[in-house]
Amino acid sequence: MGLFRDRAEAGRRLAARLAPLAGEAPVVVGLPRGGIPVAFEVARALGAPLDVIVVRKLGVPFQPELGMGAVGEDGVRVLNEDVVRLAGVGPEELARVEARERAEVEVRARRFRAGRPRVDLTGRTVVVVDDGIATGGTARAALLVARAQGASRVVLGVPVAPSETVEELRDDADEVVCLETPTPFFAIGEWYGDFSQVPDDQVTKLLADAAAPAPVAATTAGAIVDPPEHERDEEVLVRAGDSALFGHLTVSAGARGLVLFAHGSGSSRHSPRNQFVARALNEASIATLLFDLLSPREEVDRANVFDVELLAERLLAATAWAHAEIPGLPVGYFGASTGAAAALWAAAEPGSKVAAVVSRGGRPDLAIPRLAAVRAPTLLIVGGHDEVVIELNREAARHLTCPHRLEIVPRATHLFEEPGALETVATLAGAWFTRHLAPSVPS
Repeated sequence: MGLFRDRAEAGRRLAARLAPLAGEAPVVVGLPRGGIPVAFEVARALGAPLDVIVVRKLGVPFQPELGMGAVGEDGVRVLNEDVVRLAGVGPEELARVEARERAEVEVRARRFRAGRPRVDLTGRTVVVVDDGIATGGTARAALLVARAQGASRVVLGVPVAPSETVEELRDDADEVVCLETPTPFFAIGEWYGDFSQVPDDQVTKLLADAAAPAPVAATTAGAIVDPPEHERDEEVLVRAGDSALFGHLTVSAGARGLVLFAHGSGSSRHSPRNQFVARALNEASIATLLFDLLSPREEVDRANVFDVELLAERLLAATAWAHAEIPGLPVGYFGASTGAAAALWAAAEPGSKVAAVVSRGGRPDLAIPRLAAVRAPTLLIVGGHDEVVIELNREAARHLTCPHRLEIVPRATHLFEEPGALETVATLAGAWFTRHLAPSVPS
């Protein structure tokens, strides 16, 4: 359990700290999607109007999860020149990424406001709220958007963030209010008991509720109704050679199999997307183990993120641990990004007993030297707008000799952030694992 039970509780606690601002007749703006449930509570407590500020990360073209900047409404752009230089991103590539994300900013702003006009920030005190901050790029862009829209004073309010990032953002905001600055800081979700993904319709509803004449109670974003009883639902420590890897194990009564999640691109067991899929699998009576493939010290070296052989060794160590800890359950792998390559690399080990593999937005091409040895039925899931990764998956599929299928989710981008996209991933993965982890049970 983290510092906050959920985003609603974090919002109420943040509102208590921001209470002195009520006399300034502020406007509260939240960053979608996770910042909106927090901002809703703040706006309600301050008696302030609530609006949304839409910003989009600029992902490195060949590794979209790695941010090289952000763009927002009113033409705002923030760039991390170091990442742009080190990634070798040229002006034309940068322009293409920026154009795509700017178009998405406009689409999302219209969707979230659902026909309502933007709240005028001219001459107002504006409180920018998110559910937490990691590197600060998105928050910085949001602060600049508020300035560009005429705010006379900008306050940044967040429940949790690294202390060094908070200090850096004081240069961009008139005031920064952060409830907790834990050390060490690895991921925002680590500090929440419930860090469920917030769907677009939840954002739209909360904004509409805030605009309604009478205030309504906020709901916990993305909460699961009547979750199943769990025999085990706990943090665990997985030994991999000299390394200790942190994980979270969930085993439901009558579990028919166990799926190990191999995260990619420096992500961790706190990945909200993988947590979303894991909960869907738990609902289908499939146990899950989300664990960190790299230690915090190893994550600092970006080369480790692309060391597929190292990541596969860690996954194999976790598999051995799982077989000893929960004997008798067939095992599957769910891999994302470079974690998908690690999953297939591990599945190609001689004598591997992995029963099924699912890749979400993965890089199976990084495991091409070993794909012909994979025997586990493999499902490759890619977003329909993720053109480069589609081609990489098609190339990888040509090397697979096991039963396999490529599923393209229409209109979805690399991170499956579009409405219903991640739900489709969860449904496809659940059906695949249900079929192949327990052949006797119809999918």
